[in-house]
Amino acid sequence: MSVWPKIKLNEVAEVKHGFAFKSSFFSDNGHYVLLTPGNFNESGGFRWLGEKQKYYSGNIPQEYILEKDDLLVAMTEQAPGLLGCAILIPESNKYLHNQRLGLVKLKNRNISKLFLFHVFNSRLVRKPISETSGGTKVKHTSPDKIGDLSIPFLPMDQQKIIAEILSTWDTAIVRTSKLISAKKNKKKALMHQLLEGKKRLPSFKDSWKEYYLKDLFSERKETNGGHLPLLAITGKQGIILASEIDRKDSSSEDKSRYKKITPGDIGYNTMRMWQGVSAVSDMEGIVSPAYTICKPKKGVDVIFMGHLFKMPSVVHLFWRFSQGLVNDTLNLKFHHFAQIKIKIPEIKEQIAIAKVLTTIDNEIKYLKKKMAAMEKQKRGLMQKLLTGEVRVKV
Repeated sequence: MSVWPKIKLNEVAEVKHGFAFKSSFFSDNGHYVLLTPGNFNESGGFRWLGEKQKYYSGNIPQEYILEKDDLLVAMTEQAPGLLGCAILIPESNKYLHNQRLGLVKLKNRNISKLFLFHVFNSRLVRKPISETSGGTKVKHTSPDKIGDLSIPFLPMDQQKIIAEILSTWDTAIVRTSKLISAKKNKKKALMHQLLEGKKRLPSFKDSWKEYYLKDLFSERKETNGGHLPLLAITGKQGIILASEIDRKDSSSEDKSRYKKITPGDIGYNTMRMWQGVSAVSDMEGIVSPAYTICKPKKGVDVIFMGHLFKMPSVVHLFWRFSQGLVNDTLNLKFHHFAQIKIKIPEIKEQIAIAKVLTTIDNEIKYLKKKMAAMEKQKRGLMQKLLTGEVRVKV
């Protein structure tokens, strides 16, 4: 079966630059949302920036206030993979057309805006956008370069049904993403309730006791594990193989001073423990001397402690006990870590609390895998539909 014919985008649409809003009028709240490429999701849709989200409170040219269903394209790669991403504005009179975004205006009725939205979020367009982009440190493109792109040109009835199919996948992905967010919020609330003793699980009534961390952990200082795999301790991914980190290997060839870590240990980044960079290990390996390894003593459930070490109140203690003049030089060596006091329940309640939180973690992991699989399947289907390899009967 032959592929779909192609035309230049500028034959059916034009791309317009946004307005250079003055940063002096940025605010943390307000009516108008100032969109940037950072607001774009790699697979389409919005990525809210939380506390970093900017609004605008200055004078606004009317023509740069976006309308519902306006199609925007990211023309600067503010984060990896975002160059060329597209979004559809969900409501009128709320979002602003910023300078690093291209507004796609249709010239005629031979192209569906929803279809074009999916085209921009496919490799068919995103790859050539990246290849023709300029810039050294940050990639960027222009309305002219985008207008010169070749896009598949299908009969309108085919455009509409393909857009409908892909939008159904998007709906399922968004629904799963929202479920993940809900699970994360539930876990966050339970952590505050269970790890601070504000909510007790059934059958547990004994008072919690205060301990120094030196009473709960000893420091593992074993070295000469050069035959073991090199691991890295991360704040979000836990303890992983160092080779899985997407950055240049800066480890020393001589690993005789590298520290051994075993399953059931907690490792933390000595220079970043004030940011909560710690994790429970389920692997045996070696880590850089920049890490500190804590071995739990009797009466300590390490999974419970791993969750506790992520609590903002405990991370604040790590910051208070870290040594250094400024945040960039702070470090928390074991002898300072050992002087921190925390309040915990007896071992049986620790294990019960850990099981509750681990169950939610497993549910989140499952949903993330499910969403990743759906995104992969959608990308494969999109490639086949937009090239004409697979055709849908109308």
